[in-house]
Amino acid sequence: MQPPAPSLTHTFTLRVELAAPIEMGQGRAGQRRIIPIIGGAALGPDIAGEVMNLGADWQTIFADGAAHLDTRYAVKTHDGAVIEIVNIGTRHGPPEVMAKLAAGQDVDPSHYYMRTAARLETGDDRYAWVNHALFICSGIRRASTVEIDYYRVR
Repeated sequence: MQPPAPSLTHTFTLRVELAAPIEMGQGRAGQRRIIPIIGGAALGPDIAGEVMNLGADWQTIFADGAAHLDTRYAVKTHDGAVIEIVNIGTRHGPPEVMAKLAAGQDVDPSHYYMRTAARLETGDDRYAWVNHALFICSGIRRASTVEIDYYRVR
């Protein structure tokens, strides 16, 4: 017998609004910055509501332009549940593409790689299933927003 192969089910999309980056300077592994998360929307099918005005993405930018993404934020669902999201991943691509993203330009997402793994948590019984699920995400970076598709791993 073999273990069952995982499958992915689209669960929701986040449109996250960002404030201007706070530059921290050179850290141990690369350029450090914090990007505040100030709002946005969670668009079903399984989770719908608003991205709360709290949290941030603590990024490390490496010499080749690749970014290590380390985010923590929350969604308040349309029916009042609060769901914490911790999302870790990477964004990389050719130097000219990364330079355009850094300059706030829209770039075709097929020209770079932005993938994350997320853990969700809530105390609300209606969404308790998120406490025992893994999520894989695919994202798009824009000048002042990020769009992330969340897929539940089954």
